[in-house]
Amino acid sequence: MSEKILNSNKIRAKKMMLLFSLLSITMTFAGLTSAYIVSKGRPDWLVDFELPELFYYSTIVIVLSSITIQIAKYNLNKNKTKSDVLIWLFTTLLLGILFCVFQFYAFKSLIDKGYYFAGAQSTITTSFIYVLTFLHALHLIAGIIVLIVLLFNTINNKYQLNKLGFQLGVTFWHFLDILWIYLFLFFYFFG
Repeated sequence: MSEKILNSNKIRAKKMMLLFSLLSITMTFAGLTSAYIVSKGRPDWLVDFELPELFYYSTIVIVLSSITIQIAKYNLNKNKTKSDVLIWLFTTLLLGILFCVFQFYAFKSLIDKGYYFAGAQSTITTSFIYVLTFLHALHLIAGIIVLIVLLFNTINNKYQLNKLGFQLGVTFWHFLDILWIYLFLFFYFFG
């Protein structure tokens, strides 16, 4: 009985650690987007700035990746074959990488238009966009590492008895998806 309680406490602790991490990330982005709104009153704020078209495509890609990882989780929970889980996890990984590629080229298009992060040719508007999207990209790289761990552990049958690690990885990936949608809509409506 005490082992079952100990195991239950471990599960709860791991979920709480993830929750605190996600709340910390949320507060960081809330603070930065609040500063963005406050800065809109500055006289040097760009009023005719348009988001790069690739941000639209990357949004579609990351939403699709959330769907594919959810299918992988469904297949794992239904005890489908390992290949049924792996194919959807691998697809999620590819979509995550494609998202990063779109982000890279979106930054390149900003630079091509003369919008820089810092320096004489930068503006406060573009600096905020660079910081927010780059910070999200860093978290997405962490998410890609999580996906690689999920793939490796699935290949090695680590989730046969205990699916908690898989569930936490899926939760983190969904969080990254929701965070990007928030940023995209924020830029779209407040940009």
